[in-house]
Amino acid sequence: MTHDRFDPHRAMPSAGRQDEAVFPAVPEQNFHVRRMTLIALLVIAIVLPCVYVAAMAFSDLRSREADATDMALRTVRVAEEHALKVFDMNETLDTRIVDLIEGLDDNGVRAREAAIHQKLRTMGGGYPQVAAVSVFGRDGELLASSRIYPAPKVSIGDRADFVGIRDGKDLEHVSKMMAGHVAGEQVFNTGVARRAPDGAFAGVVSVALRPSYFDAFYRELLGGIDGTPMTMTLVRADGAVLAHYPRRPGEPTAVADGSPFVEAMQQGRRAGVVRMRSALDGDNMIAAFRHVGSYPVYVMCGFRASGMWAAWYRHLAVLMLSIFTPSVALWCVIWLSLRRLGAEEEAWERWQAEASMRRSIESAYRQSRKMEALGTLVGSVAHDFNNLLMILSANVQIARRRGVPGLERELSSMERALKSGQSLTRQLLGVARKQPLRNETVAPERWLPACRDLLRASLGAKVSLMMDIGVGIWPMRVDVAELELSLINLAVNARDAMPNGGRCTVRATNITFRHEDGFPLTGDFVQVSLEDTGVGMAPEVLARAFEPLFTTKGKGMGTGLGLPQVFAFCERSGGLAAIDSAVGAGTSVRLYLPRATAEPDVETPVETDTEDNTAPHGLRILLVEDNEEVAAGTEALLQMMGHQVTCLFNADMALRLFDIAHARQARTGAPLPFDLVLSDIHMPGSLNGIDLAEAIMAFDTGLPVILVTGYAEELDRARHVNVRVLAKPFDIALLEKLLQGIQRNLAQTGVDPAAHHVE
Repeated sequence: MTHDRFDPHRAMPSAGRQDEAVFPAVPEQNFHVRRMTLIALLVIAIVLPCVYVAAMAFSDLRSREADATDMALRTVRVAEEHALKVFDMNETLDTRIVDLIEGLDDNGVRAREAAIHQKLRTMGGGYPQVAAVSVFGRDGELLASSRIYPAPKVSIGDRADFVGIRDGKDLEHVSKMMAGHVAGEQVFNTGVARRAPDGAFAGVVSVALRPSYFDAFYRELLGGIDGTPMTMTLVRADGAVLAHYPRRPGEPTAVADGSPFVEAMQQGRRAGVVRMRSALDGDNMIAAFRHVGSYPVYVMCGFRASGMWAAWYRHLAVLMLSIFTPSVALWCVIWLSLRRLGAEEEAWERWQAEASMRRSIESAYRQSRKMEALGTLVGSVAHDFNNLLMILSANVQIARRRGVPGLERELSSMERALKSGQSLTRQLLGVARKQPLRNETVAPERWLPACRDLLRASLGAKVSLMMDIGVGIWPMRVDVAELELSLINLAVNARDAMPNGGRCTVRATNITFRHEDGFPLTGDFVQVSLEDTGVGMAPEVLARAFEPLFTTKGKGMGTGLGLPQVFAFCERSGGLAAIDSAVGAGTSVRLYLPRATAEPDVETPVETDTEDNTAPHGLRILLVEDNEEVAAGTEALLQMMGHQVTCLFNADMALRLFDIAHARQARTGAPLPFDLVLSDIHMPGSLNGIDLAEAIMAFDTGLPVILVTGYAEELDRARHVNVRVLAKPFDIALLEKLLQGIQRNLAQTGVDPAAHHVE
């Protein structure tokens, strides 16, 4: 059913047109102009308040920064005057002490130590900042002190401040903060050299100052309130911190090298303001500093940026509330007008709007359901699919071991399907970085030529394959299946880049990266590269080549998972992948894989003498698996191998059973009822398989544990538990080999598994 717009000049007869004066036609509404007018008003009503608030906020921020800078400058002047008075007093005190012992050598000072001690105690005792006044000889030995009489045998001959004063270094006249030998507390020393009558160095007079005195003064200077946004620091000219308020536990003892304040000191600036990230306070700061007289000391007052920003945010909130409250009312009025205009327009073409809205809602709903289903599938497919493959693998092995006749072709087909399923899961999880790697040591000069047929099949008949394998290539530690999949992905991309044919070259060389090379890797690597003579990549495509799901191929031609899988594999192997390409110049993909420290793995023939390689009795195995079908298949397979199996469905039950057995062993000396624990990692309950392995190993019984998982993150954690880990779906032959090794170990230690019974 269609609706034609009513045209009065076409529908009415000529005589009926006289009715137009009485019943005028409804004029055509220009909804677009009215809508644009209201939208313009709405934009103005939004933009103007926002511009005003932004301008006011910017002005307020600049004002607060200026106020913070001014406050820091005024405060640092007061701190500089205070520090100058303290250091001037110390210099006067040092001079008086030098005059007191003038003409006395080390023996003379020792002879009059009691009188000098009293004098030093009288001179330094009236100053709260002075922790101790000491006289040291030409070799750094303590001669007299205001704190202790008689002076203990203490020497500072190898201390930096003593050596610096002796050598005439002005910086060391004020030492770094240290634990004082005499004061018995944290101090920094101001010292002056003593001179013999002939002008030779005769020792040092040192005044130990308390940093806590400066901390207390700075606290009062900043208002005496904890949580103040300002900080005060007394720092030596080389960046060593002498006093700081407020102190934080474990704060650095020096200003970070390369900071603007250190650069200003190195430039010889005596005063100024810098912006810096303070390692002492863990915040960005507006820092004002001043040089203290002629001493190698600076005072610095910092205003925390976080405090300034917090006040600015509060003011901005008030400003926005006062401005936007009336603005919101105006916006609502304009918005209601737009809604009313929309309702009027909908009255003119309701059927089109309703149909369009229905199509839009239905499309959005379908898309939402698709994305929801896809997210659920991706989140659960790894574990469930691996369990299915494990069930199929176990039952195929059971059928193989039972020797069922007439099913050889069907079993082979199932095994091929198993390999395809494993490859599909590994590719999907490889891009998601959830695929556990099965690393082994590989010799590239033997392995790469063996892949020639596979690469030729992937490249197609139009592309020629060349291999350039260097001499003496290092072995590498990689997951062979992942490396093979990476080369296949690269070969397929190279084939698609050369639709009219070309040449693909596979190279392998040794390469060593040093820190100074600027490469993100350091150490020895094997570089495996695949170079093609194809069309190459544009810069914008090259920049996104490793992005998951990004592809330039046509619909249905590519998934965007090939290069991301290559990059994820190299990164998880401890290496890196890189691409060089230009339009018309071809593409070179380089895989940097870490050098292996061990020799390549060599397959050894299976011994036919079972008496030498197999223990005489089966093992008593505790199987912990939450999936009933996986547990049933694994249990049946283990029993066919001649082992006794006890199956539990979560780690909590297994740990309780082990606790009971271990307690009985400790009480009666009876052996444990199990020779091995074979457990899945991902299980319901409060404990997973890794927790169970850690708990069993904590008992220090030496009981071997084998863990099984399909998650890479669990595999990485499990490797730190020092147990053997198998990635689902694992090779049954590998499990049997592990069990035979455990049997042989038990036989060598004199333990007979058959001598005990599972309770």
